[in-house]
Amino acid sequence: MSSNFRQSVDRLLDGTTVAIDGLSPWDIKVHDERLYGRVLSEGSLGFGEAYMDGWWDCDQIDELITRIQRYDVVAKLKPGAKLVMDALWARILNLQSKGRAFKIGQAHYDLGNDLYQAMLDKRMVYTCGYWKDAQTLDEAQDAKLDLVCRKIGLKSGQKVLDIGCGWGSFAKFAAEKYGAEVVGITVSKEQVKLAQDLCRGLPVVIKLQDYRDVTEQFDHIVSLGMIEHVGYKNYRTYYEVVRRCLKDGGLFLLHTIGGNKSARDTDPWISKYIFPNSMLPSAKQLAQAAEGLLVMEDWHNFSADYDKTLMAWYQNFESHWDQLKTKYDERFHRMWRFYLLACAGTFRSRMNQLWQIVYSKNGVPGGYQSIR
Repeated sequence: MSSNFRQSVDRLLDGTTVAIDGLSPWDIKVHDERLYGRVLSEGSLGFGEAYMDGWWDCDQIDELITRIQRYDVVAKLKPGAKLVMDALWARILNLQSKGRAFKIGQAHYDLGNDLYQAMLDKRMVYTCGYWKDAQTLDEAQDAKLDLVCRKIGLKSGQKVLDIGCGWGSFAKFAAEKYGAEVVGITVSKEQVKLAQDLCRGLPVVIKLQDYRDVTEQFDHIVSLGMIEHVGYKNYRTYYEVVRRCLKDGGLFLLHTIGGNKSARDTDPWISKYIFPNSMLPSAKQLAQAAEGLLVMEDWHNFSADYDKTLMAWYQNFESHWDQLKTKYDERFHRMWRFYLLACAGTFRSRMNQLWQIVYSKNGVPGGYQSIR
């Protein structure tokens, strides 16, 4: 039976240049023949879990996933009953409801500040860097934060809302470099504690708060890598909150990963192990949700920069593993490695995008001047 499963997997990989036990660095080295049946029955979830379990290895997972994504191999698999049910529940339930909003904070962002301090840049920016003129991760993240400030025309004394503020990287940068006042909100208790420490002495307020509970008005609003946790059933509400909280004449900058196709659920392995209840919006979904509420002034795609950012995070993670392994086990090591490298592959294949979108409430008089 396993030989039949092996033949089926070989057919799935036909044309991708990926081989089983081949010599290329992106080829799959199989340690357990049960892998084939697991992949055929459980798809990407089984593939990722099998890597965590040590059933297979690959010298360059990022290149493996790039090739698998380009040929859309996962779409050729028939999902098992459990995956079908999970997808169905994602459509029936509002998995990103207010009552569930803090789950992602507990599951992912509260894993440990030591992990993220080891992996990220000096400012702890957990979103795509801007590599146009940058040579290092620190430079790319500084350039990204400055790009955001310039795109919203930030001026000293203005008050900004940061939806999904992380460890306060934008808030600290905007306060120090531009003289802004910032209110940052997050659903992670660990992020709140560290962000408050990092921003101490600055005109910055960090809150543990769901975006739907914000009522104050601001000169500008930014949201960097947070709408991926909002869910398609809540996109309209999200934009309604932005319109309610944005002063006339202000700008809203949305920084988000985006998908080429509209989806109502996410990859099952990512959902189970990395970002529970996450979902990548499409251009169509965002445009429909904002219709009649905001004017889209600028749309900037620099998704290739996320490939570079993820590979830099991976190098940092691996270089610090000796100190991290006292707290995290080898299965976590393999899980996190697969996460970072697989995500790099999705951007390299251009299956995932990275967008910065600038909105106004009623249109910028005379037109908005795009900044790059």
